[in-house]
Amino acid sequence: MEVYFDNSATTRVSESVAAAVMEMMTVNYGNPSARHILGVKAENAMKEAASQVAKTLKVKEKEILFTSGGSESNNMALIGTAMANKRSGRHIIASNIEHPSIYNTLSFLEEMGFEVTYLPVDGRGHLDLEKLKSAIRPDTILVSVMYVNNEVGAVEPVEEIGKIVHGANPGIVFHVDAIQAYGKFQIRPKKQGIDLLSVSGHKLHGPKGIGFLYIDEKVKIRPIIYGGGQQRGMRSGTENVPGIVAMGVAAKEAYTDFDQKMEHLYSLKDHMLERLHEVEGAYPNSYPGKDSAPHVVSVSFSGVRSEVLLHALEDKGIYVSSGSACSSNHPDVSGTLKGIGVKQELLDSTLRFSFGRYNTLEEVDYCIDTLKELLPVLRRYQRG
Repeated sequence: MEVYFDNSATTRVSESVAAAVMEMMTVNYGNPSARHILGVKAENAMKEAASQVAKTLKVKEKEILFTSGGSESNNMALIGTAMANKRSGRHIIASNIEHPSIYNTLSFLEEMGFEVTYLPVDGRGHLDLEKLKSAIRPDTILVSVMYVNNEVGAVEPVEEIGKIVHGANPGIVFHVDAIQAYGKFQIRPKKQGIDLLSVSGHKLHGPKGIGFLYIDEKVKIRPIIYGGGQQRGMRSGTENVPGIVAMGVAAKEAYTDFDQKMEHLYSLKDHMLERLHEVEGAYPNSYPGKDSAPHVVSVSFSGVRSEVLLHALEDKGIYVSSGSACSSNHPDVSGTLKGIGVKQELLDSTLRFSFGRYNTLEEVDYCIDTLKELLPVLRRYQRG
C-alpha cells in the first residue's frame, strides 16, 4: 500500500485542475496582453479565475493579486506594506512560530531599519492576546500572524486579533498567512478584519508555482516586482495563465461540498490521534476536534530520530514529513516545537502527518500498525 501523508507539503493535483492547465497550455495559450482573440480569451480566463477565488472569500475580484505562490505573497505583503507605510512608523509584530517565508522576510526588513517584535505562543501554539495588546505601539504599521501553523496545526484566533489590531489603530495593516488555512476554513476577510491574506495553490490540489494575495482595496502597499505593469501595475511580468486558471478551479473545488470535505479530514485526524494511544512513546503535539486544523497531526516519538523513522516508514510506502517541507533541508531545530514547549529530547524525534482529500481511514490504520511494528525495532537499534 502507498500512503501519502504529506499533504501540507504539497497535494496531488485534481483531474479537473490538470485538465484546465492542459487547455490553457495547448488550446487557449495566448498572452493576455495581446489584443487578438487568443489574448482576449486568456484575459477572460484570468478574470474568471479571479472571480472564482473572490467568491470563496466574499471579496471583490480587483482585490485578488495572483502570485507565484505563498512565499511571494508573504514577501509582497510584508515588504510592500513596510515600504508604503514607513513614514507612519517602522514597527512590525509577528508571532514566534511563523513560516520561514515570514521570518526571513522580516529579517530582511530589520536590515532595512524596521523593528520587529516576536510574540510567544502557549503550549497549544496560540498567540497570547494580552501580549499582543501590550506590544502595539504608536509606530506599529503591520501585524502578521499565520492562520494555521504548518507544523502542528494550531489555529490562531484571527478575528479577535483583527479586532485588537484595528481597535488600537485602524491604520495598522493586518496580514494573515493563510497558506495552510485556505480551503480548510471559511475565511471572510471583511468580517475578520484581515487586510492582506496569502494563499498557495499547491496546498489545495492545485499546481505548484501559483498563489494569490488578497489586498483590501483600502490598503496602502507598493509592488515589489516592476516591469510592464501587468495586474494593475501591482505585479509586472507576463501572467502564469495556466496556473491562474488552475488556481480558480482549485479554489472553487475546495469550497464545493465544503462541510463534507472537512468532516472527512477531521475523521482522519481524530482517528489517528485516537489510535496513537496504542503506540508506546508517542506524544502528539496536535489536538483532536475542531479547535485545531483538520489535516495536520504532529507527533513526537521517544527514543528514535525523526529522520530514521521517516525513512523506515518510506520503506513501507508511507510518506510523511519531519517538519516544514520549506525548511526540511536545513538542520535547524523547529522554532515551532520549541515555541510550544516540546521537551528537548523530543525535538529531533517529531514527524508531521498531513491529510488530503484522497486519504482514507484504512491508510491511517495501516500507518498506525506500521508504527507499532517499526518503533520497537528502531529503538533497540538506536540504543545499540
